[in-house]
Amino acid sequence: MTTQHRAAVLGSPIAHSLSPALHRAGYAALGLADWRYDRFEVDEAALPGFVARLDEQWAGLSLTMPLKRAIMPLLDEVSATARSVDAVNTVVFGPDGSRRGDNTDIPGLVNALAERGIRRVGAAAVLGAGATASSALAALAQICDGEVTVYVRSPERAAEMRALGERLGLDLRTADWDRAGEALAAPLTISTTPVGATDAFAAAVPERPGALFDVLYHPWPTALAAACAAHGATVLGGLDLLVHQAVLQFEQFTGVAGGPLAAMRAAGEAALA
Repeated sequence: MTTQHRAAVLGSPIAHSLSPALHRAGYAALGLADWRYDRFEVDEAALPGFVARLDEQWAGLSLTMPLKRAIMPLLDEVSATARSVDAVNTVVFGPDGSRRGDNTDIPGLVNALAERGIRRVGAAAVLGAGATASSALAALAQICDGEVTVYVRSPERAAEMRALGERLGLDLRTADWDRAGEALAAPLTISTTPVGATDAFAAAVPERPGALFDVLYHPWPTALAAACAAHGATVLGGLDLLVHQAVLQFEQFTGVAGGPLAAMRAAGEAALA
């Protein structure tokens, strides 16, 4: 009898997660019939008990909100990438049962941009100051040669972003949300805000906008993404990030180099359609 290998995504809420569709498509594309990937509704209080019950079949976990920080005390090792933003979205179980935490959102952002030909930028802007904005800053620390401007709503969040920028070695300044429309003049803008938050900027897109990476994937396109695309900008969406970070997880869980990006992207597009 073949040993089954298991992985899953945990979070709360979790019903909307596309991760099962992506990972299962990856297994199917590579003929990994003894792999299965599930989703479980798990909150912070239930997390330690859930992890403690996992047996040797388990290869890895994908983590979404609100577990990316809560998982960290339960791990034996945390990668420098994950530590840089205090957020783990990937847990890999070693053959000895050890638990290693990583963050694939950051290299996922870098790889998604590289796929579209954006490997270096002279300056950038970030809209928002939540967990995804932190990952965006860590990605920009790798590819941005100049100033990064973060547009935020509160002085507290501004201070958090400046502290993170300093830790990452970024030339970072913060600006008030009222001026966020100015972000679109940057060579690259990464929008990490909730649905509807940037709709008002669609009417103010400059004649020659820089690239836009809007991390939302439903509904898609956002008003801002559609307006930037209409002006000829390179536009990336949340599915680009989702697929690229999932491929990196897939590779770590299975040990297979060069995960099936095209098959996983097609599955994501079909699930959204």
